[in-house]
Amino acid sequence: MWGIVRTARPKQWAKNVLVFIAPGAAGVITHPGVAGKALAVFGIFCAAASGTYFVNDTVDAEADRSHPDKAGRPIAAGVIGAPTAISAAVVLFAVALAGAWLVASWQLALLVGVYGAINVAYSLRLKHVPVVELAAVASGFVVRAIAGGIGTHVFLSSWFLVVTSFGALFLVVGKRAGEHHVLGDERGNHRATLDLYSMQFLRSALTLSAGATVTTYCLWAFDHTGLARRGDHLVWIELSVVPVIVGVLYVLRLLDAGEGSAPTELALGDRTLQLLGLSWAILVALGVYA
Repeated sequence: MWGIVRTARPKQWAKNVLVFIAPGAAGVITHPGVAGKALAVFGIFCAAASGTYFVNDTVDAEADRSHPDKAGRPIAAGVIGAPTAISAAVVLFAVALAGAWLVASWQLALLVGVYGAINVAYSLRLKHVPVVELAAVASGFVVRAIAGGIGTHVFLSSWFLVVTSFGALFLVVGKRAGEHHVLGDERGNHRATLDLYSMQFLRSALTLSAGATVTTYCLWAFDHTGLARRGDHLVWIELSVVPVIVGVLYVLRLLDAGEGSAPTELALGDRTLQLLGLSWAILVALGVYA
C-alpha cells in the first residue's frame, strides 16, 4: 500500500492549485458553491494525475533504474508489479471521469479525457519526439487551468490562456535543463530526448519562454480581461507583475546554477520562491477582493 501511495505522488498534487486561479481572479471563489466545485475539480485532477504516474512509471521502469533518484520508485524497484499499476491507473481515471461528469457534465469529462489521452500518448510515444514532448508536458498545466474555469463556469480570457501556456513551457524547459545538468553523460539512458537537446538550445528556449511569460502576464494584468472589476483596486493586480518578474529571474538563476530538475520539490522547499508566490497571491487578492 505504501508503494501505491508513493507512486501516486501526493507531492505533485500541488500542481493542481492551478484550478483555483480562474475562479479566484474572477472574484467568484467566495460565492456559494464555487469553492466547493473548485475543490472537487482539484480532487478530480489529483486522481487523474496519479493515474498518469502509474502508467508512466510502468512504461519507464527500465529507464528509471538508471536514474540516481528515480531508481527507488516502487515500480522500478519491483515493489509494485505492472498489472497492479495498470489496474490502479484504470480505477483512478474512472473515478476522475465520473467526478468530472458530476461536477460539470460532458465538458469537464472531455477535458479530463483529453488530459489522460495526452499523458498516455506521451508515455508511449511523444516523450521520444524532441520539442513536441515539451509541449505535451506543458499542456498538462494548461488543461488544469482551463478545467478550473469550466468546472466553476468562469470566463477564460485569451491572455490568461497565453500566460498559462508560456509559463508552463518555461517550467518544463527548466526541468529539462536541470536534468541535462544533473544527469551529465548518463542523461540519454534516462530520457532519450535529452541527448537531442544541447544546453545552448535549452538556454535559448528558456530565454524565449521566460520573456513570453513575463510579457503576456503584464498584458493580462494591465488589460484586466476576465478579472473582477473593483475600480482603483486593480492597481494591486498591476503591481503583481513585480513578484512575477523577480520570480522568473530567481528561477533562471537557479537553473543557471544547475538546479531545477524537480520544480515541484523546488517550489515546496525554497523559501524565497514561496515568499514571492505569497506576495503575488496577496496582491492579486487585494486587487480582486479588497
